[in-house]
Amino acid sequence: MIKNFDALLQKVKKHQNKTVAIAAAHAYSALEAAVEAYRENIADSLLIGDKAYILDLLKQNAPAFADAFEIIDTGTDLQLAAREAVKAVRAGKADILAKGKCDTATLLKAVLDKENGLQTGEILSDVLVYEHPERLILLSDGGINLYPTLEDKISIVRNSVRVARGLGCDLPKVAMLAAVEVVNKKMQSTIDAAEITRLNRIGEIENCIVDGPLAFDLAISEEAARIKGYESEVAGKADVLIVSNIEAGNILGKALTYYCKFRVAHIVMGAKVPILIASRADCTETKKLSMVLGVMSVL
Repeated sequence: MIKNFDALLQKVKKHQNKTVAIAAAHAYSALEAAVEAYRENIADSLLIGDKAYILDLLKQNAPAFADAFEIIDTGTDLQLAAREAVKAVRAGKADILAKGKCDTATLLKAVLDKENGLQTGEILSDVLVYEHPERLILLSDGGINLYPTLEDKISIVRNSVRVARGLGCDLPKVAMLAAVEVVNKKMQSTIDAAEITRLNRIGEIENCIVDGPLAFDLAISEEAARIKGYESEVAGKADVLIVSNIEAGNILGKALTYYCKFRVAHIVMGAKVPILIASRADCTETKKLSMVLGVMSVL
């Protein structure tokens, strides 16, 4: 598995550029990410939105790249921009979908449209990748599903495994996180974790090794697992951490970002292509690394 974002970036640069369709690209942050990706030979971008405003922003802030991008003019209509971005993906003009000025709900509404969307049958889920000093580790789902059911969690596992395999981990180790490592009938997360582990062992969830329920320390620390006498292929060596609900994932993800200062990237999986829904608070590097992660997921 690729160990860090620098190695990931170098690997992406060796491949032919993929194209990101940016819905409502008439925003400085979106154009900044597009220019940075183009400059570093990470990805090309198809800009969809208010063409006059997009060109004005490019001429003011990155004049050398004013003619570098194809632009589809949808004016300031955010819903139209989202629909046209999805249409571009369906037509094969782009490999990755990203939001610009439009909000996440507007973009995902177009993605989930029954007739013209990008549905696959799996639920959508956010996959965050953080750069631990030893390796890249995945965390899901802290961004989309509020209180996922057992069936939802199975899709969340499958979506995360696809990303891990795109990062070169052929058989990712998946930890189903809970507060304890034993099944407690009063804690639904432990019941779901045990069932998903069972389904993995009988071959219904493939291309990974699942164990759970696991407390966080057992999932990521071999020393903690040794002290507690817990033995499994996943304990202390997890590549993927699956949380029980959005609150746990959101808090853990932000703690990793703001307290631990780990570099992170995240994408939404489960549609026909990866989706980038960068937060307004995400720094330029996070947005760039998210594009890199999206590219790796479609190579």
